Amino acid sequence: MSKVLLVEDNPQNRYLLTFLLERSGYEVVTAEDGEAAIEAVPAYLPDVILMDVQLPKLDGYEATRRIKADERFARIPILALTAHSMKGDRAKALEAGCDDYITKPVDIDVLLRRIQEVVGAEPGSAMS
Repeated sequence: MSKVLLVEDNPQNRYLLTFLLERSGYEVVTAEDGEAAIEAVPAYLPDVILMDVQLPKLDGYEATRRIKADERFARIPILALTAHSMKGDRAKALEAGCDDYITKPVDIDVLLRRIQEVVGAEPGSAMS
């Protein structure tokens, strides 16, 4: 089963995305801020990280930079999830190390397709 680390500070968004991802066959662990995300990565070893960029304590951009700077975790795909869709926001996320950029409100079909593309496996399939 593919593992997703969902980094989202909004409880309603976290609940809904967790529910939808689990129904789609993913194992989901959540973090409420960038610091918790950094701590969760070595403990959980996710196949993909969904990173909100506006987070308390440590924003998603800096959390992404720190995760990608660690060679043990640099290959884990990080998809930015953000309500920011102004010119330059996508570039800012990619410059921080995100592998893709998805705007909120999230289209779950688009999100699932992007996760599958970066993970390279069907949800629920065994990962080696």
